[in-house]
Amino acid sequence: MGGAQVSRRPRLRSPVTEPRTRTARPPTPPIGLHPRYDLLALDLDGTLLSPSAGVSQRNVEAVLAARRAGIDVVVCTGRGLAECRPILDLIQQVQPIVVAGGSILACPVTGSTLHRFPMDLALVTSVVHLLVSHGHAALVLKDAHAVGYDYLVVCDDPLSKVDPVTSWWFKNLGVKVRFISTLDEDEHPEHTVRVGVCGTHARTEAVALELRDAFGDRTVLHHFPAVAPAVTAAITGIESDPIVILEAFDRLVSKWTAIQWLAAQRGIPESRIAAIGDQINDVPMIRHAALGIAMGNAIPDVRSLAKKVTLDNASDGVAHAIDHILAGRW
Repeated sequence: MGGAQVSRRPRLRSPVTEPRTRTARPPTPPIGLHPRYDLLALDLDGTLLSPSAGVSQRNVEAVLAARRAGIDVVVCTGRGLAECRPILDLIQQVQPIVVAGGSILACPVTGSTLHRFPMDLALVTSVVHLLVSHGHAALVLKDAHAVGYDYLVVCDDPLSKVDPVTSWWFKNLGVKVRFISTLDEDEHPEHTVRVGVCGTHARTEAVALELRDAFGDRTVLHHFPAVAPAVTAAITGIESDPIVILEAFDRLVSKWTAIQWLAAQRGIPESRIAAIGDQINDVPMIRHAALGIAMGNAIPDVRSLAKKVTLDNASDGVAHAIDHILAGRW
């Protein structure tokens, strides 16, 4: 973990701390100066993580500095809890986190679920049926604390229908998976929080359009890049179309609704919340946070809503943003 070198073609293992660079350590606020924000919502992929899927020492130090200044740093990620464990360990995360795109709030220390936003059972059935009918393995994300595993994979032939990136992801990040042929075998239907697939854009585009047409008013749908191209190439051994995630949630789910729930529990007003992100699933929190910060590599929808734009994720954009917050410039 800490201190290991990340190569351009990363080895098939969990994210690691990248080499220290000669940049100044983020300051703690001067005596008498308290940050304007009490909660910082922090995305992982494309934000805290570099293009090689590592975490720089500069970013680690910035997160720790924010905590020393009294800011609650809340990781907000599309990953499940098991999938972000190595990163949480690097940044010594003990505060509650938002996982699975906002559908679960969890304690990273105990692994317990603090709150979840489950999907309607009839909607789950319809979405899974549509995905399977297009030849995909449907990835049904569960509340792992409640059921003891992370995903149900619904398909008739896992070897041919689960894409290589998903298989690698499950194996190398310690994700617990159960394979079933139909949803009739699901013993815990009430604990489903997300349904999705992973594959190339070309393979998922048609079903994404059909999902939007059929369930757009009943779900939150995301269709966006899964992992950095360099990581995909390292996993599959070939240069291919970008691997994307297509996922459906309950219509009320977003990272922002989860942040609102947590802030209310902690007595933090929305006027004292900052957020940093880069992708489509970050749009609500960038729009509604008192200080929405777009990464330099963020998609246009995020940049257009942000109050500030930091450096990109290859240039320690998170540390740059935290530096400005702690110095009182933002």
